[in-house]
Amino acid sequence: MTSAPPGAPVLGLKGLAKSFGGASVFAGVNLDVRAGDRIAILGASGSGKSTLLRCINFLERPDAGRVELAGQAVGTERRRGERSEIRYEERELNRLRQQVGMVFQQFNLFPHMTVIGNVMEGLVTVKRLSRDEARPKALAELGRVGLADRAEAYPSHLSGGQKQRVAIARALAMEPEILLFDEPTSALDPALVGEVLNTIQSLAEDGRTMLLVTHEIGFAYHMATRVLFLAEGGIYEQGTPDEVLKTPRRPLTQAFLAGHRRFSF
Repeated sequence: MTSAPPGAPVLGLKGLAKSFGGASVFAGVNLDVRAGDRIAILGASGSGKSTLLRCINFLERPDAGRVELAGQAVGTERRRGERSEIRYEERELNRLRQQVGMVFQQFNLFPHMTVIGNVMEGLVTVKRLSRDEARPKALAELGRVGLADRAEAYPSHLSGGQKQRVAIARALAMEPEILLFDEPTSALDPALVGEVLNTIQSLAEDGRTMLLVTHEIGFAYHMATRVLFLAEGGIYEQGTPDEVLKTPRRPLTQAFLAGHRRFSF
Protein backbone atom coordinates (compact mmCIF):
# COMPACT_ATOMS: atom_id res chain seq x y z
CA MET A 1 0.00 0.00 0.00
CA THR A 2 1.43 3.34 -1.02
CA SER A 3 1.18 6.28 1.33
CA ALA A 4 -1.75 8.60 0.84
CA PRO A 5 -1.00 12.19 -0.16
CA PRO A 6 -1.12 14.64 2.78
CA GLY A 7 -4.71 15.10 3.90
CA ALA A 8 -6.04 12.43 1.54
CA PRO A 9 -7.97 9.40 2.85
CA VAL A 10 -5.95 6.30 3.67
CA LEU A 11 -9.15 4.29 3.19
CA GLY A 12 -12.19 5.08 1.07
CA LEU A 13 -15.49 3.25 0.60
CA LYS A 14 -17.40 4.21 -2.53
CA GLY A 15 -20.96 2.94 -2.86
CA LEU A 16 -20.19 -0.30 -1.01
CA ALA A 17 -23.00 -2.87 -0.95
CA LYS A 18 -23.45 -6.39 0.39
CA SER A 19 -26.34 -8.83 0.55
CA PHE A 20 -26.84 -12.43 1.59
CA GLY A 21 -29.41 -14.66 -0.06
CA GLY A 22 -31.03 -11.71 -1.75
CA ALA A 23 -31.41 -9.78 1.51
CA SER A 24 -29.49 -6.51 1.53
CA VAL A 25 -27.26 -5.89 4.54
CA PHE A 26 -26.16 -2.43 3.41
CA ALA A 27 -26.01 -0.50 0.17
CA GLY A 28 -24.37 2.69 -1.01
CA VAL A 29 -21.96 3.08 1.93
CA ASN A 30 -19.54 5.95 1.41
CA LEU A 31 -16.80 6.68 3.92
CA ASP A 32 -13.41 8.40 3.96
CA VAL A 33 -10.89 7.49 6.67
CA ARG A 34 -7.82 9.66 7.20
CA ALA A 35 -4.62 8.82 9.02
CA GLY A 36 -5.19 8.96 12.77
CA ASP A 37 -8.98 8.66 12.56
CA ARG A 38 -10.53 6.53 15.28
CA ILE A 39 -13.99 5.55 14.12
CA ALA A 40 -16.46 3.78 16.38
CA ILE A 41 -19.20 1.87 14.57
CA LEU A 42 -22.45 1.31 16.46
CA GLY A 43 -25.79 -0.19 15.58
CA ALA A 44 -28.36 -2.80 16.50
CA SER A 45 -27.73 -6.48 15.84
CA GLY A 46 -28.07 -7.21 12.15
CA SER A 47 -27.27 -3.67 11.05
CA GLY A 48 -24.18 -4.82 9.15
CA LYS A 49 -21.40 -3.62 11.43
CA SER A 50 -19.26 -6.76 11.31
CA THR A 51 -20.06 -7.37 7.65
CA LEU A 52 -18.83 -3.88 6.81
CA LEU A 53 -15.46 -4.60 8.44
CA ARG A 54 -15.24 -7.96 6.69
CA CYS A 55 -15.87 -6.28 3.34
CA ILE A 56 -13.12 -3.74 4.02
CA ASN A 57 -10.72 -6.63 4.67
CA PHE A 58 -12.24 -8.76 1.87
CA LEU A 59 -13.11 -11.63 4.15
CA GLU A 60 -16.43 -11.00 2.42
CA ARG A 61 -16.48 -9.79 -1.18
CA PRO A 62 -18.59 -6.66 -1.69
CA ASP A 63 -21.42 -7.06 -4.20
CA ALA A 64 -20.97 -3.54 -5.52
CA GLY A 65 -18.88 -0.45 -4.94
CA ARG A 66 -15.16 -0.07 -4.38
CA VAL A 67 -12.66 -0.10 -1.56
CA GLU A 68 -9.77 2.33 -2.05
CA LEU A 69 -6.45 2.32 -0.21
CA ALA A 70 -4.40 5.52 -0.42
CA GLY A 71 -6.58 6.59 -3.34
CA GLN A 72 -6.05 3.37 -5.32
CA ALA A 73 -9.06 1.16 -5.97
CA VAL A 74 -8.73 -2.48 -4.97
CA GLY A 75 -9.51 -4.89 -7.80
CA THR A 76 -9.76 -4.43 -11.56
CA GLU A 77 -13.00 -3.42 -13.25
CA ARG A 78 -13.78 -5.32 -16.45
CA ARG A 79 -16.57 -4.81 -18.93
CA ARG A 80 -18.70 -7.72 -20.09
CA GLY A 81 -21.06 -6.39 -22.71
CA GLU A 82 -23.45 -4.04 -20.97
CA ARG A 83 -22.25 -5.11 -17.56
CA SER A 84 -19.08 -4.58 -15.59
CA GLU A 85 -17.56 -6.67 -12.85
CA ILE A 86 -14.66 -6.25 -10.47
CA ARG A 87 -12.06 -8.99 -10.35
CA TYR A 88 -9.89 -9.46 -7.29
CA GLU A 89 -6.56 -11.25 -7.37
CA GLU A 90 -5.71 -13.17 -4.22
CA ARG A 91 -2.17 -11.76 -4.26
CA GLU A 92 -3.58 -8.23 -4.15
CA LEU A 93 -5.93 -9.12 -1.29
CA ASN A 94 -3.08 -10.67 0.69
CA ARG A 95 -1.13 -7.42 0.36
CA LEU A 96 -4.19 -5.48 1.49
CA ARG A 97 -4.61 -7.65 4.58
CA GLN A 98 -1.05 -6.87 5.62
CA GLN A 99 -1.95 -3.18 5.58
CA VAL A 100 -5.44 -3.54 7.07
CA GLY A 101 -5.15 -5.72 10.17
CA MET A 102 -8.17 -7.25 11.87
CA VAL A 103 -8.91 -8.33 15.44
CA PHE A 104 -11.87 -10.67 15.80
CA GLN A 105 -14.46 -11.37 18.49
CA GLN A 106 -13.27 -14.93 19.09
CA PHE A 107 -9.48 -14.37 19.12
CA ASN A 108 -8.80 -17.01 16.38
CA LEU A 109 -5.52 -18.13 17.95
CA PHE A 110 -3.91 -21.42 16.92
CA PRO A 111 -4.30 -23.66 19.99
CA HIS A 112 -1.31 -25.86 19.12
CA MET A 113 1.07 -22.87 18.99
CA THR A 114 2.56 -20.92 21.87
CA VAL A 115 1.73 -17.26 22.31
CA ILE A 116 4.89 -16.17 20.53
CA GLY A 117 4.30 -18.75 17.82
CA ASN A 118 0.90 -17.22 17.13
CA VAL A 119 2.36 -13.72 16.86
CA MET A 120 5.26 -14.89 14.69
CA GLU A 121 3.13 -16.91 12.27
CA GLY A 122 2.20 -14.11 9.89
CA LEU A 123 5.71 -12.71 9.93
CA VAL A 124 7.10 -16.09 8.86
CA THR A 125 4.43 -17.32 6.43
CA VAL A 126 3.30 -14.02 4.90
CA LYS A 127 6.25 -11.64 5.24
CA ARG A 128 8.77 -14.47 4.78
CA LEU A 129 10.97 -13.49 7.71
CA SER A 130 13.22 -16.09 9.24
CA ARG A 131 12.21 -17.25 12.70
CA ASP A 132 15.28 -15.51 14.10
CA GLU A 133 14.10 -12.25 12.50
CA ALA A 134 10.47 -12.73 13.50
CA ARG A 135 11.01 -13.57 17.17
CA PRO A 136 12.28 -10.18 18.40
CA LYS A 137 9.51 -8.39 16.48
CA ALA A 138 6.89 -10.66 18.05
CA LEU A 139 8.36 -10.17 21.53
CA ALA A 140 8.29 -6.41 21.08
CA GLU A 141 4.56 -6.50 20.24
CA LEU A 142 3.84 -8.83 23.16
CA GLY A 143 5.64 -6.33 25.35
CA ARG A 144 3.43 -3.56 23.96
CA VAL A 145 0.32 -5.42 25.15
CA GLY A 146 1.90 -6.45 28.46
CA LEU A 147 2.34 -10.15 27.73
CA ALA A 148 6.05 -10.66 27.04
CA ASP A 149 6.22 -12.88 30.12
CA ARG A 150 3.63 -15.27 28.63
CA ALA A 151 5.46 -15.78 25.33
CA GLU A 152 5.93 -19.53 25.82
CA ALA A 153 2.44 -20.21 27.20
CA TYR A 154 -0.28 -21.87 25.14
CA PRO A 155 -3.65 -20.17 24.52
CA SER A 156 -5.43 -22.71 26.74
CA HIS A 157 -3.50 -21.31 29.72
CA LEU A 158 -4.58 -17.71 29.11
CA SER A 159 -7.62 -15.75 30.19
CA GLY A 160 -9.95 -14.40 27.54
CA GLY A 161 -8.53 -10.92 27.98
CA GLN A 162 -4.99 -12.22 27.53
CA LYS A 163 -6.00 -14.14 24.41
CA GLN A 164 -7.45 -10.99 22.90
CA ARG A 165 -4.32 -9.03 23.72
CA VAL A 166 -2.27 -11.73 21.96
CA ALA A 167 -4.57 -11.33 18.95
CA ILE A 168 -3.91 -7.58 19.01
CA ALA A 169 -0.15 -8.20 19.21
CA ARG A 170 -0.43 -10.56 16.23
CA ALA A 171 -2.18 -7.87 14.19
CA LEU A 172 0.36 -5.22 15.22
CA ALA A 173 3.30 -7.44 14.27
CA MET A 174 2.31 -7.14 10.60
CA GLU A 175 2.74 -3.34 10.88
CA PRO A 176 -0.66 -2.45 9.39
CA GLU A 177 -1.60 1.11 8.54
CA ILE A 178 -5.21 0.52 9.60
CA LEU A 179 -6.62 -1.67 12.39
CA LEU A 180 -10.14 -3.12 12.35
CA PHE A 181 -11.65 -4.32 15.64
CA ASP A 182 -14.79 -6.45 15.41
CA GLU A 183 -16.44 -6.28 18.86
CA PRO A 184 -13.16 -7.25 20.56
CA THR A 185 -14.69 -7.46 24.05
CA SER A 186 -17.98 -9.22 23.26
CA ALA A 187 -16.63 -12.71 24.10
CA LEU A 188 -15.07 -11.63 27.41
CA ASP A 189 -16.27 -11.85 30.98
CA PRO A 190 -17.08 -8.34 32.23
CA ALA A 191 -14.10 -8.41 34.62
CA LEU A 192 -11.71 -8.85 31.66
CA VAL A 193 -13.10 -6.17 29.36
CA GLY A 194 -11.05 -3.35 30.89
CA GLU A 195 -7.63 -4.81 30.09
CA VAL A 196 -8.49 -5.07 26.39
CA LEU A 197 -10.02 -1.60 26.27
CA ASN A 198 -6.92 -0.20 27.96
CA THR A 199 -4.78 -1.77 25.24
CA ILE A 200 -6.95 -0.28 22.50
CA GLN A 201 -6.87 3.11 24.23
CA SER A 202 -3.06 3.03 24.29
CA LEU A 203 -3.06 2.39 20.54
CA ALA A 204 -5.41 5.33 20.07
CA GLU A 205 -3.02 7.53 22.05
CA ASP A 206 -0.23 6.39 19.72
CA GLY A 207 -2.19 7.86 16.79
CA ARG A 208 -3.24 4.57 15.22
CA THR A 209 -5.89 4.63 12.50
CA MET A 210 -8.70 2.37 13.72
CA LEU A 211 -12.26 1.30 13.01
CA LEU A 212 -13.92 -0.27 16.04
CA VAL A 213 -17.25 -2.10 16.12
CA THR A 214 -18.34 -2.07 19.75
CA HIS A 215 -21.20 -2.04 22.23
CA GLU A 216 -18.98 -0.26 24.78
CA ILE A 217 -20.56 3.12 24.20
CA GLY A 218 -18.83 4.96 27.02
CA PHE A 219 -15.47 3.77 25.71
CA ALA A 220 -16.44 4.79 22.17
CA TYR A 221 -17.22 8.28 23.41
CA HIS A 222 -13.77 8.75 24.93
CA MET A 223 -11.75 6.89 22.27
CA ALA A 224 -13.33 7.86 18.96
CA THR A 225 -12.80 10.91 16.82
CA ARG A 226 -15.93 10.00 14.85
CA VAL A 227 -18.96 7.78 15.47
CA LEU A 228 -21.03 6.00 12.83
CA PHE A 229 -24.49 4.61 13.57
CA LEU A 230 -25.62 1.95 11.10
CA ALA A 231 -29.31 1.41 10.38
CA GLU A 232 -31.68 1.06 7.42
CA GLY A 233 -28.97 -0.46 5.24
CA GLY A 234 -26.29 2.17 5.58
CA ILE A 235 -24.69 4.92 7.64
CA TYR A 236 -27.79 6.35 9.27
CA GLU A 237 -26.04 9.03 11.32
CA GLN A 238 -22.44 10.11 11.86
CA GLY A 239 -20.51 12.84 13.57
CA THR A 240 -18.33 13.55 16.56
CA PRO A 241 -18.95 11.56 19.76
CA ASP A 242 -20.73 14.58 21.24
CA GLU A 243 -22.97 14.94 18.19
CA VAL A 244 -23.97 11.28 17.87
CA LEU A 245 -23.87 10.04 21.46
CA LYS A 246 -24.96 13.10 23.42
CA THR A 247 -27.24 14.90 20.98
CA PRO A 248 -28.33 12.42 18.28
CA ARG A 249 -30.58 13.97 15.67
CA ARG A 250 -32.32 10.96 14.15
CA PRO A 251 -34.98 8.78 15.78
CA LEU A 252 -33.35 5.34 15.41
CA THR A 253 -30.12 6.61 16.93
CA GLN A 254 -32.07 8.17 19.79
CA ALA A 255 -33.99 4.93 20.40
CA PHE A 256 -30.81 2.82 20.34
CA LEU A 257 -29.04 5.06 22.85
CA ALA A 258 -32.12 5.16 25.09
CA GLY A 259 -31.71 1.40 25.50
CA HIS A 260 -28.06 1.74 26.55
CA ARG A 261 -28.25 3.95 29.60
CA ARG A 262 -25.50 2.18 31.54
CA PHE A 263 -22.67 4.01 29.86
CA SER A 264 -21.29 7.28 31.13
CA PHE A 265 -19.37 10.17 29.61
